[in-house]
Formats: sequence, C-alpha cells, structure tokens
Amino acid sequence: MPRAPAVPQVPGRHAPDPRGPGPGDCELYSPGALFSWPELQAMAADGVLTQLYQRGYLPPGANASPQLRARAASLAVAPAIRQRVVAGRMTAAWIYGCATEPDRLALLVDANRRISSLRSVRGCTFHEVRLGPFDVVSMGGLMVTSPLRTAVDVAMHVDEERALPALRALLARPELGVRLRLLRLAVDASPRVPHKRAALAKLAALVAEPAAPD
Repeated sequence: MPRAPAVPQVPGRHAPDPRGPGPGDCELYSPGALFSWPELQAMAADGVLTQLYQRGYLPPGANASPQLRARAASLAVAPAIRQRVVAGRMTAAWIYGCATEPDRLALLVDANRRISSLRSVRGCTFHEVRLGPFDVVSMGGLMVTSPLRTAVDVAMHVDEERALPALRALLARPELGVRLRLLRLAVDASPRVPHKRAALAKLAALVAEPAAPD
C-alpha cells in the first residue's frame, strides 16, 4: 500500500491530516508561517488538500461554508484595499454557495470612495455603486453584499444565462432570506430603468419556469 505523502511540520501547529478533516475541522490553509504556496500546491496535487479558491485550501471533504469562501476570496484582495471594497454580484453569489467559482473577483466600491486608485489591481473588476446601510455584511474578513443586494445586482447586471441559475439558488436557500416578492420590490424600486427592465424580465422568466415533477 503506498504511503501517504509527507507534509512539513511546524512546531506548535498541526499539519492537515491526510485522512481528511475530523469533526468540526474547518481550517483554511493559505501561504504563511505554516506552509508556503508551493507546499500547498504540492499537497493539493497529492490529495492532502483541496483548493477552495486561488491561495486558499481545505482538507478533502471539509465543508466549504460562506465564511470560508469569503476568507479564501479575501486572500486575493490586497490588505491595503480590503476594507475599501465589497465582494458583490457573482462573486457574492459564489460566496453564498449559489454560483460557480469566479474567474475574477467582482468588487464594489461605494460611490463616496475614490475608485481610480484601484484600477491597477489585477484579478479583480471594480464597480462604483451606491451602498445602503443594510446592503453589506462582514464575513470571513471581507465585506460582502447581503443576500438580497446580491440577488438584486445579479438580476440587474449579469447576463441571463448566468443570472438565472444563481437567482434560483439564492431563492432556494431559506437561510438567506431572499424571497421572490421582496426581490421584485427591490428591483422595481431601482431608478436605473434599462437595468431594471432587464432584471424584471429575468424574474418573469423564473416565475414562468415549469414546476419540477414530484
């Protein structure tokens, strides 16, 4: 029987167990004092870890919660700007477990803040928006749009092919508190008419979908 791949040990810390996570084990591994990025990549190649997002890794079989996804996404945002941006749109939908992993992080910047200095940051797209006091939650060291604001933004700014599956998933999770009637009211209250029309058409498409057979 082949031996499990060796993992580096650091005094005072435990390396990931190659057999998988134990009860309640939900640590996110990232480059730092414990492991370098090449070591994490090597362990992922050996099956000791699985990549969650970019430089964030989990033990195989560990539950990728929204908090862990947010933490993994925060690793891709420079610390200098982390408190100035908000993960939104399809990035937020992914954090909530309702969309596929994004190629580039969609980061929102409140219109009261300057966005010009952020344009050179790689691996992210920036969108200047207006954010209300209930539009943002703090999660895993990153600010993320609330589930309702996420659904509104997906409906208004994402193409139908990607938006509809994400909206279905957001609506299907009771713990997120997104209801179709509330979502429609939020979209209808938007002053951005062209985007609003497209969003309402997407919501109409959701309503028109046939019910799944029992």
